[in-house]
Amino acid sequence: MRALIFDFDGILVDSEPLILELTQQMAAQQGWTLRAEEYYRDYLALDDRGIVERLYQSHGRRVDRARVEELVEWKARAYQQLIRDGLPPQPGAVEFVRGVARRFPLAIASGSLRAEIEYLLGKLGLREKFPVLATAEDFKRSKPDPEVYLKALERLQRLESFRAKPLRPAECLAIEDAPGGVESAHSAGMKCLALTHSLPAEELRHADWVCGSFAEVDLAKIEAAF
Repeated sequence: MRALIFDFDGILVDSEPLILELTQQMAAQQGWTLRAEEYYRDYLALDDRGIVERLYQSHGRRVDRARVEELVEWKARAYQQLIRDGLPPQPGAVEFVRGVARRFPLAIASGSLRAEIEYLLGKLGLREKFPVLATAEDFKRSKPDPEVYLKALERLQRLESFRAKPLRPAECLAIEDAPGGVESAHSAGMKCLALTHSLPAEELRHADWVCGSFAEVDLAKIEAAF
């Protein structure tokens, strides 16, 4: 193991309940209802554009591209206002990141906007721990497509740490909380640790390791499996 790549929402910050609420409000603007269980089952790994497109499809409607952009922009503005004071970290996240950053280059692979991620990392005092960010602006296909993880890998490979010996996908550990995120990491050729911050363990069983929290992660055991 030579690098760690983190998902962001639900992994480092406790943002999923807020994102769910805004997504429900966004759906209501179209006259649609989105239940919490539907969101966590079908939408958790998607970026905002992917969420709106899936809402159209799930309601048997042809995707209206202009309206998709309007709704995405609305959600981004609303979210920006709500996170002005930051968001709480997931238990143990700050300590875990600080610990692993002393040994490994770190990246984020997320469907959130770069500005949101940078702002919230700054509030947690963690921005400098992540030399690489791959965000919603950097890919066309949401998770479970591997594009965002491959983009993070490509940027990690440019770091000085990997110039003498290029970083391979199989040397990366992805950290996820959604089934689609696990699939994305695996499709990119990476091993994946899933944390049950958002979903029960049985829904994440296809990950290489499943833990309830950062405190339960046995990093030495994981490293030994690489």
